[in-house]
Amino acid sequence: MTTAPGADADLRVGDYQLLARLGEGGMGVVHLARSPRGERLALKVLRPQVVGDEEGRLRLQREVDSLERVQSRWVAEVIDADPWAPVPYIATRYVPGLCLLDHVDEEGVTGGDDLLWLAGCLAEGLDAVHAVGVLHRDVKPSNVLMEGRTPILIDFGLARVADDPRLTQTGWLIGTPGYLAPEILYGDDATEAADVFSWAATVAYAATGRGPFGRGPSAAVMDRVRRGEFDLARLDGSLWYDAPDVENLAPDVAQDLEQDICDLMAVVAACLDPEPARRPSLPQILAWLRPLTTAPSRFVPPPPVVLDERPGSTKLLQTEPVHGDRAWGARPAATLIDPNRADRADGADGADRAGWADGADEVSAEGEEWSDWQEVVAPPRVPVLERARRLVLKTTLAAAATAAVVAVPVLAASTLLVLTWLLRSCSIAASAVEAKRGVRGHKWYDGPRLLFGAPFDLVRALPSTLLLHLWSALAAAAGGLVCYAVAAGETTTLAVAGGIFVVSLWCGPGGSRVRSPLGRVVRPVASSASSWLVALLVLGSLGGWALLALADGPLWLPLTSSPF
Repeated sequence: MTTAPGADADLRVGDYQLLARLGEGGMGVVHLARSPRGERLALKVLRPQVVGDEEGRLRLQREVDSLERVQSRWVAEVIDADPWAPVPYIATRYVPGLCLLDHVDEEGVTGGDDLLWLAGCLAEGLDAVHAVGVLHRDVKPSNVLMEGRTPILIDFGLARVADDPRLTQTGWLIGTPGYLAPEILYGDDATEAADVFSWAATVAYAATGRGPFGRGPSAAVMDRVRRGEFDLARLDGSLWYDAPDVENLAPDVAQDLEQDICDLMAVVAACLDPEPARRPSLPQILAWLRPLTTAPSRFVPPPPVVLDERPGSTKLLQTEPVHGDRAWGARPAATLIDPNRADRADGADGADRAGWADGADEVSAEGEEWSDWQEVVAPPRVPVLERARRLVLKTTLAAAATAAVVAVPVLAASTLLVLTWLLRSCSIAASAVEAKRGVRGHKWYDGPRLLFGAPFDLVRALPSTLLLHLWSALAAAAGGLVCYAVAAGETTTLAVAGGIFVVSLWCGPGGSRVRSPLGRVVRPVASSASSWLVALLVLGSLGGWALLALADGPLWLPLTSSPF
């Protein structure tokens, strides 16, 4: 790693700036990084202990060779790689979301048409992998990232070209028990049927919240895999009740959805057969799933994905999708799809994938236009005049607060304490909701969560608020002592101390929790000249009232006289 000139904390690998650590695996560590063009991506680097190992670099080179041949909407494609650099790395598309393992743990199991959509997207991703003669070999919940409600296949560290002779080496066994096909456990060559087995086990986990072959020692799990002793409890017709607004479904629509889930159960069970020849092929699976899920005539493209550009942030600022008509045979789409739910993303047949990967627009059989996903890397630059209005508004606000402290010191300081406490608690609550939305999209209960969580957020904000006010009071006292040393008058001393107090509330420890909510008010007000003038008039009136109140000197209410 290198350090950029003039920024000691600016860690880089090659031309990429590291922003945050996303995770790690057996061979490497994954970072959120920024490219020289400002694009965000996932950067995987080898662990330090294997950097100098030629075999480790060869393994990464094979990973790169596999990934560069795969282009699909449902796979995190390779953007750049250099296995032989001083710090070897591979850069792929950044997917802002939890892995399926954590997603199920946090959001619960997947059901209804969400489960069909997940199964269809995973199958599409595998189909793109197999189309170029590559086997993934490690499909499992931790290698599936959830982009809203859409699964994206990642981590081809175990993928190999289908005719790679290393696959036939004696003792070659890399994978995860419970998701690794039984023929691999017996030492047979990997085939596409092995990935089909792993696909089915992953879908079963999404639906049930546990692996189909149970838990326990690896030897026990692998023995159940060999025997074909899987448990698909809950992966049955009852899952259709997890569809949105199921109580509003017409009887024939509900019956069709229930039948689809039952059919999916049968497909998953067949794919978990210990005999590879008896498993359905991936084309057979897609022939059934595509009309229900990823056929391009069923969906419209989602909106641009906007990422939080603050340093170290991995949050998604916008995940709201746009839904099109989804034809479930003769079923009315509006009764099945809630437009406020996260993501019913686009789909494409295999013939369209190359065009999508190249960013070219495609036209489906029904004549619908398609465009590639876009990523807004940075917000547009704010005009100079608007930035000036923001600065004037903030300065006027600080001056009005200082004038209030001079006019009524005790009441103004107490009011600022309460306001700071409320602002900080609101900021904490908003941050918690944004963090949730960054991984699972908008939810209907975000508003109630803010309301019912308000008392807890107030308690959480109190200690840090008291610390900030203590810091500001000490800074103000220091300024007051300087004024006392030069024999300044009471009004002058209060003005200096009050100004320091207000500025310290803005810039002191934890002041970002004050600046952030105030900024959300200042920015929209300053965007319009008329609203900006009204705000200045209100703040100027408050400041003028404070100056008029000083005609008879500061009011120390509720004290009866000046403490000095």
